[in-house]
Amino acid sequence: MEPLPKALEVDERSPESKDLLPSQTASSLCISSRSESVWTTTPRSNWEIYRKPIIIISVGGAILLFGVVITCLAYVLDLGEKSRNILKMVGPAFLSLGLMMMVCGLVWVPIIKKKQKQRQKSVFFQNLKSFFLNR
Repeated sequence: MEPLPKALEVDERSPESKDLLPSQTASSLCISSRSESVWTTTPRSNWEIYRKPIIIISVGGAILLFGVVITCLAYVLDLGEKSRNILKMVGPAFLSLGLMMMVCGLVWVPIIKKKQKQRQKSVFFQNLKSFFLNR
């Protein structure tokens, strides 16, 4: 194997390599985390908690109804053969897509409830731990 040319090697003292090193401070860990911080105690409303599943369920329901209407129109209306075949293919596709989105939203709700219970238990045990350690 040939060694890499000097131009392709990264100097360890270059500013680009320093930017790639992660910071180990607590504040940067809190900011960069994807989940909610344990230190924030601001209560969230039910709308903030369940907003995404409600939107997914609503959009899924609308797509499902659109699929039902398209499928019914394919069988009820007297259309040309080509149009009828297109509606018979597109209608069930919207039906299945809408049903899949609704089920995803409905499954998401119990997952969020379980996370909320775990978060409440975690806060309780942290408070209990800090109570006994600060004595």
